[in-house]
Amino acid sequence: MAQFDVYENLNSASCDSIPYLLDVQADLLDALATRVVVPLVLASEAGGTAKHFCPQFKIKGTAVVMSTGELAGLPLRTLGAKVTTLKNKRDEIIAALDLLLTGI
Repeated sequence: MAQFDVYENLNSASCDSIPYLLDVQADLLDALATRVVVPLVLASEAGGTAKHFCPQFKIKGTAVVMSTGELAGLPLRTLGAKVTTLKNKRDEIIAALDLLLTGI
């Protein structure tokens, strides 16, 4: 597991609207049994969101929005298969997390 990797959401109650989970946890904490993730919500269901706080990405051709305010810790076993990585979008992801955590 690596920071900014994207995983399938295995939760049957939410996977239709939240198909993916973005791992934002630092690799240094890889030994933990949990990962801090941000839901990647279908853009069609996200409504009007602030782009700086909720950046948009394409995963397997599907437009998704980072639902930054729904940051959560999940057990490793609840994450599905790795789909891709968003390491190349690091600056956008960190900016959204900075806004959530520091207001800047």
